[in-house]
Amino acid sequence: MDFIIRRGQVKDMQSVLDLITELAVFEKEPDAVDISVDDLVKDGFSENPKFKIFVAEQEREIIGIALFYERFSTWKGRTIHLEDLIVTKNKQKIGAGKALYTAVLKYAYDHDYNRVAWEVIDWNSNAIDFYKSTGATYLNDWSVVQMNKENLAKFIQNS
Repeated sequence: MDFIIRRGQVKDMQSVLDLITELAVFEKEPDAVDISVDDLVKDGFSENPKFKIFVAEQEREIIGIALFYERFSTWKGRTIHLEDLIVTKNKQKIGAGKALYTAVLKYAYDHDYNRVAWEVIDWNSNAIDFYKSTGATYLNDWSVVQMNKENLAKFIQNS
């Protein structure tokens, strides 16, 4: 293994944003990223951070990330949501994704969380197969529901 996994730092946030943008392009949503480096710094490194992040680093370059945060389940209690697991395209297949995934799961285990959950786009069969191979349950009978900022405003204004 010629990379390391470590906690992300403020200095990594431009690279993190670059990887987030790369993922958006891969998921066919190239214009969907609205956040900035300043947002990542403010929300990840403030007095009450909104997320935690592990990075994969190779030769002083960030090649992958796992960004996650705590949630609360009415059925399970304290859980973690793995928001994104990203490895840059030209560094995939070297084990960085599995190492980042393992780091999040170990964090959850070590801190006594009751579940780790995440979404995966339905056409990403490589990711789905990987997750299943690790013992994760793929819930294909559940759908993700979201309300974007514009529709939220419309709903509130019309309520």
